[in-house]
Amino acid sequence: MIRAGLARTTPTYEGVTAPFIPGEPYPELQRLLGGRVGPPNPVYAAVRDALHGLGLDEARFGTADWNPLSDLVKPGGAIVLKPNFIRHWNPMEGRGGTVQSVITHGAVVRAMADYAFLAAGPDGTVTVAEAPQMDCDYSRMAEINALKEIQASFLQDAGRVLRIIDMRREEVTFKDGVIVDRVSLPGDPAGYRAVDLGERSFFAGSGLDPNRFRGADYDSGPTAEQHKDGRNAYLLSETVLSADLVVNLPKLKTHKKTGVTLALKNMVGINGDKNWLPHHSLGSVSDGGDEFPDRKFIDRLRSRATEIARPLLAAGKGLTFFRAARRMETAVRGDKFIRSGNWYGNRTTWRMCCDLNRCLYYSDRAGLHLDASKPVRPVLTLIDGILAGEGEGPLAPVDVPLGAVIASSDPVAADLVAVRLMGFDEAKLAKLWEPMQDDTGPRITAVRSPADVVVGLVGHNGAVPRLCGLDEIVCERRFKPHAGWVGHIERDQES
Repeated sequence: MIRAGLARTTPTYEGVTAPFIPGEPYPELQRLLGGRVGPPNPVYAAVRDALHGLGLDEARFGTADWNPLSDLVKPGGAIVLKPNFIRHWNPMEGRGGTVQSVITHGAVVRAMADYAFLAAGPDGTVTVAEAPQMDCDYSRMAEINALKEIQASFLQDAGRVLRIIDMRREEVTFKDGVIVDRVSLPGDPAGYRAVDLGERSFFAGSGLDPNRFRGADYDSGPTAEQHKDGRNAYLLSETVLSADLVVNLPKLKTHKKTGVTLALKNMVGINGDKNWLPHHSLGSVSDGGDEFPDRKFIDRLRSRATEIARPLLAAGKGLTFFRAARRMETAVRGDKFIRSGNWYGNRTTWRMCCDLNRCLYYSDRAGLHLDASKPVRPVLTLIDGILAGEGEGPLAPVDVPLGAVIASSDPVAADLVAVRLMGFDEAKLAKLWEPMQDDTGPRITAVRSPADVVVGLVGHNGAVPRLCGLDEIVCERRFKPHAGWVGHIERDQES
């Protein structure tokens, strides 16, 4: 059986204050934090409970020697914490959404950093590393999450240095949906590495045409070039690929291209060039693409207008043309239409997400090990679902007060628990279902069926975990899917 831990807690971050130290004198942290205790911190307690529910270092829980990550990394190891810091704002602010349903909360990052330092010891390293969306104002996002206060607290209390890396090589400014400014960034100080999965990619045998792939920028050339003629390559962070342990800290929310974001999707943020990532395939399904579902004239016209605008925008021209095309589209169809593969028929993005996980699980300092019988490093997932997001995720969700933190050493096990809490059906999510069935390359999950997963459930009071199956995970309130997924992701009421 593959285990996950599920902690339930108060569904809010209100009252939790930086630098987010624990609100109770947990015995395992007394030496690390010098006995310091802060105001009540239910977020910290929920992270601890989720690790307890997962069963890490179970025999020593409750003692000064409990060290949950010691099961996963040796003292002196390099640990990378990979949150979801995608963007510093939510367009739904004032309409039911806040930035806290968009990004991983700083209190979750702080709690995991404590346990990472506990495991790594004085000779190890702990790094928060993320490549958010190109238009994210990283300084503003860091301010929202109090990252400087967290850093200063570690240096003051434990004499430890928490490294924080913005792994992007470029930041852009959008105006009316068009890039109007680009600023080069230092990126990962350790550099980047091209990882080529070749025929062991989830794209192999898919029938998708690489020349139709479209990525994160206007120039589609790099996207196609990295995924054709037997090549399926990604430019990834050397800091991440050289880590002894990666702790994946995704947000629990819906997603326009994959239905849900969660653990597997969060690996998009280990990239040095997101234009190497295929996001959708040009054209309708009948044309061999997955950009939109049918061959309606307006959809084909919009797609063609976008393709005409791409090289112009890449050259810093064509803004007037692009704006006119968008106005025409909105006038004809309103706001309820599918563009850029934002629907349940997207056959591209889930493959890219699974590829990134395969790269992470089978690449280390020495290179790529596609013939390994098991992953070359552990990856611990801890999903922040305290305040979750529904609707137009991942960038514009509406807040859902869920009060859940999920932990697992298997990304699919973690995501299955989250999907059940959301009221969605994993069999309707290719990103989850296909890796469970896949045998074309080294596996990214040990889960073959939802029946393989056992959950250590911990309630509000941190009691002894109660083991249960996925079918006992109760959806208290079904999430609203992204508009392009409505009616195609929900779990049947009788299931």
